[in-house]
Amino acid sequence: MKIAERFIDFQKYTPIEPFEVLSKRLGRKPEDIVKLDANENPYGPAPEVKIALGKLDFINIYPDPESRELREQLATFTNVDQKFLMAGAGADELIDLLLRVLLEPGDTVLNCPPTFGMYAFDTLLNNGSILNVNRNSDFSINLQAVKQTISDQSPKVLFLTSPNNPDGNLISDEELVELLQLPVMVVLDEAYIEFTGDQPEDWKSKSRIQWVPQFSNLVVLRTFSKWAGLAGLRVGYGAFPEWIIPTLWAAKQPYNVNVAANQAAITSLQSLSYLSNNVRKIRQDREKLFGLLSNIPYLQPFPSEANFILCQVKNIPAIFLKNYLLDRGIMVRYYETPLLKNYIRISIGKSGDHQKLIQALEELK
Repeated sequence: MKIAERFIDFQKYTPIEPFEVLSKRLGRKPEDIVKLDANENPYGPAPEVKIALGKLDFINIYPDPESRELREQLATFTNVDQKFLMAGAGADELIDLLLRVLLEPGDTVLNCPPTFGMYAFDTLLNNGSILNVNRNSDFSINLQAVKQTISDQSPKVLFLTSPNNPDGNLISDEELVELLQLPVMVVLDEAYIEFTGDQPEDWKSKSRIQWVPQFSNLVVLRTFSKWAGLAGLRVGYGAFPEWIIPTLWAAKQPYNVNVAANQAAITSLQSLSYLSNNVRKIRQDREKLFGLLSNIPYLQPFPSEANFILCQVKNIPAIFLKNYLLDRGIMVRYYETPLLKNYIRISIGKSGDHQKLIQALEELK
Protein backbone atom coordinates (compact mmCIF):
# COMPACT_ATOMS: atom_id res chain seq x y z
CA MET A 1 0.00 0.00 0.00
CA LYS A 2 1.11 3.58 -0.58
CA ILE A 3 -0.22 7.10 -0.32
CA ALA A 4 -1.67 8.88 -3.35
CA GLU A 5 1.08 10.25 -5.58
CA ARG A 6 -0.01 13.88 -5.15
CA PHE A 7 0.80 13.66 -1.43
CA ILE A 8 4.45 12.81 -2.02
CA ASP A 9 6.31 15.96 -0.93
CA PHE A 10 2.93 17.64 -0.33
CA GLN A 11 3.43 21.13 1.09
CA LYS A 12 1.27 21.51 4.18
CA TYR A 13 -0.39 24.78 5.10
CA THR A 14 1.38 26.42 8.03
CA PRO A 15 -1.21 27.65 10.53
CA ILE A 16 -0.75 30.28 13.23
CA GLU A 17 -0.41 28.84 16.73
CA PRO A 18 -2.78 29.72 19.58
CA PHE A 19 -2.08 31.53 22.84
CA GLU A 20 -1.58 28.43 24.99
CA VAL A 21 1.12 27.06 22.64
CA LEU A 22 2.83 30.45 22.29
CA SER A 23 2.69 30.99 26.04
CA LYS A 24 4.63 27.79 26.72
CA ARG A 25 7.14 28.44 23.96
CA LEU A 26 7.87 32.04 24.94
CA GLY A 27 7.68 31.50 28.68
CA ARG A 28 5.18 34.34 28.97
CA LYS A 29 1.66 34.55 30.29
CA PRO A 30 -0.96 34.78 27.52
CA GLU A 31 -1.93 38.27 28.68
CA ASP A 32 1.70 39.39 28.24
CA ILE A 33 1.78 38.38 24.56
CA VAL A 34 0.91 40.97 21.92
CA LYS A 35 -0.60 38.75 19.24
CA LEU A 36 -0.72 40.60 15.93
CA ASP A 37 -0.02 37.71 13.56
CA ALA A 38 -3.32 36.05 12.60
CA ASN A 39 -5.85 38.82 11.81
CA GLU A 40 -7.94 37.85 14.83
CA ASN A 41 -10.40 40.26 16.42
CA PRO A 42 -8.76 41.55 19.63
CA TYR A 43 -12.15 42.33 21.20
CA GLY A 44 -13.51 38.81 20.84
CA PRO A 45 -17.19 37.92 20.46
CA ALA A 46 -20.21 39.84 21.72
CA PRO A 47 -20.91 39.25 25.45
CA GLU A 48 -24.26 37.71 24.48
CA VAL A 49 -22.40 34.97 22.62
CA LYS A 50 -20.69 33.73 25.77
CA ILE A 51 -24.00 33.80 27.62
CA ALA A 52 -25.72 31.87 24.83
CA LEU A 53 -22.97 29.25 24.74
CA GLY A 54 -23.34 28.72 28.49
CA LYS A 55 -27.04 28.03 28.04
CA LEU A 56 -26.77 25.55 25.17
CA ASP A 57 -29.25 22.70 25.38
CA PHE A 58 -29.05 19.39 23.58
CA ILE A 59 -25.32 19.37 22.87
CA ASN A 60 -25.68 15.59 22.95
CA ILE A 61 -27.80 15.86 19.78
CA TYR A 62 -26.32 16.34 16.31
CA PRO A 63 -26.78 19.84 14.87
CA ASP A 64 -29.12 20.80 12.04
CA PRO A 65 -27.32 19.53 8.92
CA GLU A 66 -28.72 22.45 6.90
CA SER A 67 -28.13 25.22 9.47
CA ARG A 68 -31.63 26.45 8.71
CA GLU A 69 -32.03 29.04 11.45
CA LEU A 70 -28.59 30.48 10.76
CA ARG A 71 -29.26 30.66 7.02
CA GLU A 72 -32.59 32.35 7.64
CA GLN A 73 -30.87 35.08 9.63
CA LEU A 74 -28.05 35.31 7.11
CA ALA A 75 -30.64 35.95 4.40
CA THR A 76 -31.75 39.05 6.29
CA PHE A 77 -28.16 40.10 7.03
CA THR A 78 -27.05 39.80 3.39
CA ASN A 79 -30.28 40.43 1.45
CA VAL A 80 -29.72 37.10 -0.33
CA ASP A 81 -32.36 34.36 -0.40
CA GLN A 82 -31.34 31.49 1.86
CA LYS A 83 -31.68 29.01 -1.03
CA PHE A 84 -28.36 30.40 -2.30
CA LEU A 85 -26.64 30.21 1.10
CA MET A 86 -24.62 27.47 2.78
CA ALA A 87 -22.77 27.56 6.11
CA GLY A 88 -19.50 25.79 6.79
CA ALA A 89 -16.86 25.13 9.40
CA GLY A 90 -15.17 28.35 8.41
CA ALA A 91 -15.02 29.56 4.83
CA ASP A 92 -12.03 27.18 4.50
CA GLU A 93 -14.39 24.19 4.47
CA LEU A 94 -16.46 25.76 1.71
CA ILE A 95 -13.36 26.39 -0.43
CA ASP A 96 -12.45 22.73 -0.12
CA LEU A 97 -16.03 21.58 -0.77
CA LEU A 98 -16.42 23.73 -3.88
CA LEU A 99 -13.17 22.43 -5.38
CA ARG A 100 -14.08 18.86 -4.49
CA VAL A 101 -17.30 19.24 -6.47
CA LEU A 102 -15.82 21.08 -9.47
CA LEU A 103 -12.39 19.60 -10.11
CA GLU A 104 -11.53 16.54 -12.15
CA PRO A 105 -7.92 15.24 -11.93
CA GLY A 106 -5.66 17.63 -13.75
CA ASP A 107 -8.09 20.56 -13.88
CA THR A 108 -6.55 23.95 -13.27
CA VAL A 109 -7.35 26.76 -10.85
CA LEU A 110 -6.21 30.34 -11.40
CA ASN A 111 -4.61 32.04 -8.40
CA CYS A 112 -3.37 35.63 -8.00
CA PRO A 113 -0.54 35.62 -5.46
CA PRO A 114 0.42 36.97 -3.08
CA THR A 115 -2.89 35.98 -1.56
CA PHE A 116 -4.51 33.55 0.89
CA GLY A 117 -2.60 30.26 0.85
CA MET A 118 -5.60 27.95 1.20
CA TYR A 119 -6.60 28.35 -2.46
CA ALA A 120 -3.45 26.63 -3.70
CA PHE A 121 -3.49 24.16 -0.80
CA ASP A 122 -7.06 23.00 -1.46
CA THR A 123 -6.52 22.85 -5.21
CA LEU A 124 -3.63 20.41 -4.79
CA LEU A 125 -5.57 18.53 -2.13
CA ASN A 126 -8.37 17.98 -4.64
CA ASN A 127 -6.19 16.74 -7.50
CA GLY A 128 -6.04 20.03 -9.38
CA SER A 129 -3.17 22.16 -10.65
CA ILE A 130 -2.46 25.81 -9.89
CA LEU A 131 -1.93 28.54 -12.47
CA ASN A 132 -0.39 31.62 -10.88
CA VAL A 133 -0.77 35.12 -12.28
CA ASN A 134 1.18 37.36 -9.93
CA ARG A 135 -0.32 40.64 -8.78
CA ASN A 136 1.11 43.98 -9.79
CA SER A 137 3.63 45.79 -7.62
CA ASP A 138 0.80 47.66 -5.86
CA PHE A 139 -0.93 44.29 -5.25
CA SER A 140 -3.77 45.00 -7.68
CA ILE A 141 -4.65 42.10 -9.96
CA ASN A 142 -2.99 41.94 -13.37
CA LEU A 143 -6.31 41.99 -15.22
CA GLN A 144 -4.97 41.55 -18.73
CA ALA A 145 -2.73 38.65 -17.72
CA VAL A 146 -5.63 37.00 -15.88
CA LYS A 147 -7.87 37.34 -18.95
CA GLN A 148 -5.16 36.00 -21.24
CA THR A 149 -4.53 33.00 -19.00
CA ILE A 150 -8.24 32.18 -18.91
CA SER A 151 -8.36 32.40 -22.71
CA ASP A 152 -5.24 30.28 -23.21
CA GLN A 153 -5.55 27.65 -20.49
CA SER A 154 -9.25 27.46 -19.55
CA PRO A 155 -9.02 27.16 -15.74
CA LYS A 156 -12.21 26.03 -14.04
CA VAL A 157 -11.96 28.40 -11.08
CA LEU A 158 -10.51 31.85 -10.39
CA PHE A 159 -9.94 32.84 -6.76
CA LEU A 160 -10.00 36.51 -5.79
CA THR A 161 -9.84 37.97 -2.29
CA SER A 162 -11.32 41.40 -1.62
CA PRO A 163 -9.90 42.95 0.49
CA ASN A 164 -6.90 40.84 -0.41
CA ASN A 165 -4.81 39.10 2.21
CA PRO A 166 -2.01 40.13 2.91
CA ASP A 167 -2.24 43.70 1.55
CA GLY A 168 -5.87 44.77 2.09
CA ASN A 169 -6.49 45.80 -1.53
CA LEU A 170 -10.07 45.84 -2.96
CA ILE A 171 -11.01 44.65 -6.43
CA SER A 172 -13.06 47.19 -8.36
CA ASP A 173 -16.58 46.51 -9.58
CA GLU A 174 -15.42 47.16 -13.13
CA GLU A 175 -12.73 44.49 -12.89
CA LEU A 176 -15.12 42.00 -11.30
CA VAL A 177 -17.81 42.52 -13.96
CA GLU A 178 -15.22 42.08 -16.70
CA LEU A 179 -14.04 38.79 -15.20
CA LEU A 180 -17.59 37.52 -14.75
CA GLN A 181 -18.05 37.69 -18.53
CA LEU A 182 -15.39 34.99 -18.93
CA PRO A 183 -15.89 31.18 -18.90
CA VAL A 184 -14.62 30.58 -15.37
CA MET A 185 -16.11 30.20 -11.90
CA VAL A 186 -15.15 33.35 -10.01
CA VAL A 187 -14.82 32.80 -6.25
CA LEU A 188 -14.75 36.11 -4.41
CA ASP A 189 -13.51 35.70 -0.85
CA GLU A 190 -14.81 38.56 1.30
CA ALA A 191 -13.43 37.44 4.65
CA TYR A 192 -12.50 41.04 5.53
CA ILE A 193 -15.30 42.97 3.82
CA GLU A 194 -16.77 44.18 7.13
CA PHE A 195 -13.66 46.29 7.74
CA THR A 196 -14.49 48.47 4.73
CA GLY A 197 -17.23 50.30 6.66
CA ASP A 198 -18.42 51.14 10.16
CA GLN A 199 -22.02 49.90 9.97
CA PRO A 200 -23.82 46.77 8.71
CA GLU A 201 -25.43 48.89 5.98
CA ASP A 202 -21.94 49.84 4.82
CA TRP A 203 -21.01 46.17 4.64
CA LYS A 204 -24.06 45.42 2.51
CA SER A 205 -23.11 48.15 0.07
CA LYS A 206 -19.48 47.03 -0.18
CA SER A 207 -20.12 43.27 -0.43
CA ARG A 208 -20.91 41.67 -3.78
CA ILE A 209 -22.77 38.74 -2.25
CA GLN A 210 -26.04 40.18 -3.59
CA TRP A 211 -24.70 39.70 -7.12
CA VAL A 212 -24.69 35.90 -6.83
CA PRO A 213 -28.30 35.31 -7.97
CA GLN A 214 -27.55 37.38 -11.10
CA PHE A 215 -24.46 35.42 -12.21
CA SER A 216 -24.18 31.69 -12.82
CA ASN A 217 -20.41 31.79 -12.31
CA LEU A 218 -20.03 33.80 -9.09
CA VAL A 219 -19.44 32.48 -5.56
CA VAL A 220 -19.00 34.86 -2.63
CA LEU A 221 -17.56 33.64 0.67
CA ARG A 222 -17.87 35.37 4.05
CA THR A 223 -16.89 34.48 7.62
CA PHE A 224 -17.63 35.21 11.27
CA SER A 225 -13.97 34.75 12.22
CA LYS A 226 -12.87 38.36 11.82
CA TRP A 227 -15.62 40.93 12.42
CA ALA A 228 -17.57 38.77 14.91
CA GLY A 229 -14.54 37.43 16.80
CA LEU A 230 -15.44 33.75 16.29
CA ALA A 231 -12.19 32.47 14.77
CA GLY A 232 -11.91 29.73 17.38
CA LEU A 233 -15.38 28.36 16.63
CA ARG A 234 -14.91 28.06 12.85
CA VAL A 235 -18.07 29.28 11.15
CA GLY A 236 -18.36 30.84 7.72
CA TYR A 237 -20.82 30.90 4.87
CA GLY A 238 -21.13 31.45 1.17
CA ALA A 239 -23.57 32.30 -1.58
CA PHE A 240 -23.48 29.93 -4.55
CA PRO A 241 -25.17 29.79 -7.96
CA GLU A 242 -28.46 27.90 -7.79
CA TRP A 243 -27.33 25.23 -10.26
CA ILE A 244 -24.49 24.01 -8.02
CA ILE A 245 -26.24 24.15 -4.65
CA PRO A 246 -27.87 20.66 -4.83
CA THR A 247 -24.49 19.05 -5.48
CA LEU A 248 -22.87 20.97 -2.64
CA TRP A 249 -25.60 19.80 -0.26
CA ALA A 250 -25.06 16.22 -1.40
CA ALA A 251 -21.27 16.39 -1.06
CA LYS A 252 -20.80 18.25 2.22
CA GLN A 253 -20.21 16.58 5.57
CA PRO A 254 -23.65 16.15 7.17
CA TYR A 255 -23.05 17.93 10.51
CA ASN A 256 -20.35 20.37 9.49
CA VAL A 257 -21.37 23.38 11.64
CA ASN A 258 -21.41 22.33 15.29
CA VAL A 259 -24.07 23.53 17.73
CA ALA A 260 -21.74 25.96 19.51
CA ALA A 261 -20.58 27.62 16.28
CA ASN A 262 -24.13 27.73 14.98
CA GLN A 263 -25.47 29.42 18.12
CA ALA A 264 -22.55 31.83 18.30
CA ALA A 265 -23.14 32.93 14.71
CA ILE A 266 -26.88 33.41 15.25
CA THR A 267 -26.27 35.41 18.42
CA SER A 268 -23.65 37.54 16.62
CA LEU A 269 -26.23 38.47 14.01
CA GLN A 270 -28.45 39.61 16.88
CA SER A 271 -25.59 41.68 18.37
CA LEU A 272 -24.73 43.88 15.40
CA SER A 273 -24.63 47.13 17.37
CA TYR A 274 -21.95 45.83 19.73
CA LEU A 275 -19.91 44.13 17.02
CA SER A 276 -20.08 47.01 14.56
CA ASN A 277 -18.76 49.29 17.31
CA ASN A 278 -15.75 46.97 17.61
CA VAL A 279 -15.28 47.10 13.85
CA ARG A 280 -15.37 50.90 14.04
CA LYS A 281 -12.64 50.89 16.69
CA ILE A 282 -10.50 48.54 14.61
CA ARG A 283 -10.90 50.78 11.56
CA GLN A 284 -9.96 53.87 13.56
CA ASP A 285 -6.94 52.14 15.09
CA ARG A 286 -5.92 50.89 11.65
CA GLU A 287 -5.62 54.47 10.40
CA LYS A 288 -3.76 55.59 13.52
CA LEU A 289 -1.36 52.65 13.29
CA PHE A 290 -0.77 53.31 9.58
CA GLY A 291 0.34 56.84 10.44
CA LEU A 292 2.66 55.62 13.20
CA LEU A 293 4.19 52.92 11.00
CA SER A 294 4.76 55.49 8.25
CA ASN A 295 7.11 57.32 10.64
CA ILE A 296 9.31 54.24 11.15
CA PRO A 297 12.20 54.84 8.71
CA TYR A 298 12.74 51.19 7.83
CA LEU A 299 9.06 50.36 7.15
CA GLN A 300 6.81 51.10 4.20
CA PRO A 301 3.19 50.32 5.14
CA PHE A 302 0.57 49.76 2.44
CA PRO A 303 -2.95 51.24 2.73
CA SER A 304 -5.43 48.57 3.79
CA GLU A 305 -9.20 48.05 3.83
CA ALA A 306 -8.86 45.03 6.15
CA ASN A 307 -7.86 44.48 9.79
CA PHE A 308 -4.15 44.30 9.06
CA ILE A 309 -1.37 46.34 7.50
CA LEU A 310 1.31 44.92 5.23
CA CYS A 311 4.76 46.52 5.60
CA GLN A 312 7.82 46.27 3.40
CA VAL A 313 10.94 46.14 5.56
CA LYS A 314 13.88 48.16 4.29
CA ASN A 315 17.60 48.05 5.13
CA ILE A 316 17.22 45.16 7.59
CA PRO A 317 16.05 41.57 7.04
CA ALA A 318 12.37 41.05 7.83
CA ILE A 319 13.21 37.81 9.67
CA PHE A 320 15.49 39.79 11.99
CA LEU A 321 12.67 42.24 12.72
CA LYS A 322 10.21 39.42 13.31
CA ASN A 323 12.55 37.73 15.80
CA TYR A 324 13.41 41.04 17.46
CA LEU A 325 9.70 41.62 18.13
CA LEU A 326 9.20 38.00 19.17
CA ASP A 327 11.85 38.39 21.89
CA ARG A 328 9.67 41.18 23.27
CA GLY A 329 6.52 39.06 23.17
CA ILE A 330 5.13 40.74 20.06
CA MET A 331 3.91 38.41 17.32
CA VAL A 332 3.69 39.58 13.69
CA ARG A 333 3.33 37.59 10.48
CA TYR A 334 6.54 37.08 8.51
CA TYR A 335 6.61 35.74 4.95
CA GLU A 336 9.27 33.57 3.39
CA THR A 337 7.88 33.62 -0.15
CA PRO A 338 9.63 35.15 -3.18
CA LEU A 339 6.77 37.62 -3.76
CA LEU A 340 6.93 38.88 -0.17
CA LYS A 341 10.62 38.54 0.41
CA ASN A 342 11.07 41.28 2.96
CA TYR A 343 7.59 41.94 4.30
CA ILE A 344 5.73 41.58 7.57
CA ARG A 345 1.99 41.80 8.17
CA ILE A 346 0.67 43.40 11.35
CA SER A 347 -2.86 42.62 12.52
CA ILE A 348 -4.83 45.45 14.10
CA GLY A 349 -4.94 45.03 17.88
CA LYS A 350 -5.97 47.29 20.72
CA SER A 351 -4.34 50.67 21.22
CA GLY A 352 -2.18 49.32 24.08
CA ASP A 353 -0.85 46.60 21.76
CA HIS A 354 0.08 49.24 19.22
CA GLN A 355 1.89 51.32 21.82
CA LYS A 356 4.08 48.35 22.73
CA LEU A 357 4.70 47.60 19.06
CA ILE A 358 5.67 51.16 18.14
CA GLN A 359 7.88 51.52 21.22
CA ALA A 360 9.76 48.36 20.23
CA LEU A 361 10.08 49.52 16.62
CA GLU A 362 11.37 52.94 17.67
CA GLU A 363 13.94 51.38 19.98
CA LEU A 364 15.43 49.40 17.12
CA LYS A 365 18.41 51.38 15.88
